[in-house]
Amino acid sequence: MSQDFLVVSLKHYGVSPWEFEVVYGLLNGMFRIEQNPDAEQDEDFTTMIDISFPLEFSEAFFKWFGTDRWEKVKAILKEMKRRRGGGKTMKIYMSFAGRPNIRFVVDLTDGRWFNTAVEKIDFVLELIQYQLDPQKIPEKITDVIYEFDEVSGRWHLHKALSYDETYVFSKNEWKVT
Repeated sequence: MSQDFLVVSLKHYGVSPWEFEVVYGLLNGMFRIEQNPDAEQDEDFTTMIDISFPLEFSEAFFKWFGTDRWEKVKAILKEMKRRRGGGKTMKIYMSFAGRPNIRFVVDLTDGRWFNTAVEKIDFVLELIQYQLDPQKIPEKITDVIYEFDEVSGRWHLHKALSYDETYVFSKNEWKVT
């Protein structure tokens, strides 16, 4: 994968210069970075970071990106939450391009659950081929959003978006909202 054409989008607010430098350094080694420090603010959270990778969420991505680098990305995100304490202090969006685009949302108030969610993002790889089987998902889906469920301690499909409809996954089926 050529680094010349890969641009990662990095939007954020409420991130310290040190934290930003660490995240930037980890991503800059693999991508050109398009940054937006003036991202739209969610009044419920003091800090937000949105990383949009221009690659598909797959084993090939993790092999290319490297285990050490991925572990460091997770560690800095967890450290950012630790420094801010409990409550609605930090929200993370992590997106991967593909068909469909995949987005993870971490906005948990409890630090332990927040860390567990960050730690388990890559565990979704084991299930994604079954969850996003074209026979099981609605047609013409462009985006799939995963949210972490504290009750089960796992990532779950939450929403799917097409060009003209939004679907919610509930009781083992997709429903139009």
